[in-house]
This record gives sequence, structure tokens and C-alpha cells, in this order.
Amino acid sequence: MVDVGDVTLHVAELGDGPLVLLLHGFPDCGYTWRHQLAGLAAAGFHAVAPDMRGYDGSSKPKSVSRYSVRALAQDVAGLVTAFGAERADVVAHDWGGGAAWTFAMLHPDRLRRLAILNAPHPVTFQRHLRSLQQLKRSWYMFAFQLPLLPEAGLARNDFASLREVFRTASLRPGAFTEADIERHIAALRPPGTLTAAINYYRAAFRNVGPNAVRPRRVDHPALVLWGDRDRFLGPALAEPGSVWVPNARIQHVPEAGHWIQHDVPELVNDELVRFFG
Repeated sequence: MVDVGDVTLHVAELGDGPLVLLLHGFPDCGYTWRHQLAGLAAAGFHAVAPDMRGYDGSSKPKSVSRYSVRALAQDVAGLVTAFGAERADVVAHDWGGGAAWTFAMLHPDRLRRLAILNAPHPVTFQRHLRSLQQLKRSWYMFAFQLPLLPEAGLARNDFASLREVFRTASLRPGAFTEADIERHIAALRPPGTLTAAINYYRAAFRNVGPNAVRPRRVDHPALVLWGDRDRFLGPALAEPGSVWVPNARIQHVPEAGHWIQHDVPELVNDELVRFFG
């Protein structure tokens, strides 16, 4: 367990060398980075994959406000400090990208390079949410604003709907074994975990007013790896925009879906090692 100030986070870590933080999304946990932990450690990096706040063995604050992107970004900064580093490379997928983009904006002095996997820049995402096509893909975000019902639905029949997501969302046969799926489901079983995970979406809808995070330019080198067959986030969302991220390189991967780190783990590892170099 690592104390990052506001909460404590359970982490998996491997290797020695420059610090690389790997941030998971919904409904994952740090286990989603098992291929990348090994690959980065073998390449000479200290790879650290936390269970984000609210997930699995990490602290589970009760208030929705404590799952804001500002709080998530502070957790990332706290990890950099806790591991005795001045700066870190960051890899992020899905909701981990929300934390990572915000971390890059609010704590630029703690970031070295940023690698994004199927996680749109907030400005890009807001723009595309105006389209009917993306609204259809993101319908669940609006359903998650309801109290209690989303948790009940996801937990129904021993998490049947989430099991189906893991079985079908990856394009590589066997990317998620039954043991892998059980590991992910086990991470969602602790009391309060589902509510905490859904509170990320509830807090995002409350990112308004004086405490809202306003977009800021990110000048760090950035790599965007995008699985084009993502059924939740269309390929047009890969582009963060040169106004906001002028030093970004976008690489589309036609044969991968939302869980690109599982569909093409060797490609992802090779690109990360080359980028972090």
C-alpha cells in the first residue's frame, strides 16, 4: 500500500530504473497491465500499476466529489513523490486517461512523457459527445448518473454483464482467460467498489463551476496508441489536437479494440519502450 496523501493505493510493481506509472480504467484494476509490467521491467524501467482510488485494495472514499479528475491527478502526483522520483513517465487507458490528461495539465513538472491508450483528450471527447454516433456509444455514462440502479445492474447474476464485456470487447482470442475475468470480477466485489467505480462518471458530470479543471496546453512528448475497433470510443477521438497537445504522435492500430494492451500486447510494449527510451 502506498500513501499518496488523500488516500492509500494498492500497487503492483516490477523492475528497477526510471519510474513508469500505468493507470487503468473502468472496470479494470492494476491487473490489466500484467503484460506491460513485465515488458517495461525487462527493458529497464520501474513499472508501477496502482489500483486507482475506489478499486480493489485501494481506499474507497464515499463522497462523489472525491472522484473528481483533480483528485485523481493528485493521486498520480502523490505516487511520483511516494516512489522518490522527480518526474515519471505515465501510461494510461480509458478512465486512467482522464487522470493522466489532468495530471499533465495540473502537474506538468512531475511528468516526463505521456502515453495514452484509447482515452480521448477531454476537449476532443466533449466535442464528439455532441454527435449522435458517439452518444450511442457512450449511453452508459448517462445511465450511471442514476443512484443505486447502475450498481445493482452490474452486480446482477454474479456480474454477468461485466463478464460479457471482458469476453467480447477484446479482439484477440484468449486475451482474457476465464481466470483473468475472475481476477477482474474479484477486484469489483469488495463493498463499495462498484459505487466508487461509477462515481468517476458521476463526478465527471459535476466538473463545473469554480472547481472545474479548465483545459491547458500539454507540451510534453505524447504518444497516442489507438485501437480503431473500439466499440466504445470511435477512432476520430484519438486526435487530441495540436492546439492542446502540440508534441503528440498518434498511431492507429486497425487490428485492436478498446483493450489494446490485451489485443496487441507485444506491439504496445515495443512502442512504449521505444517512446520512453
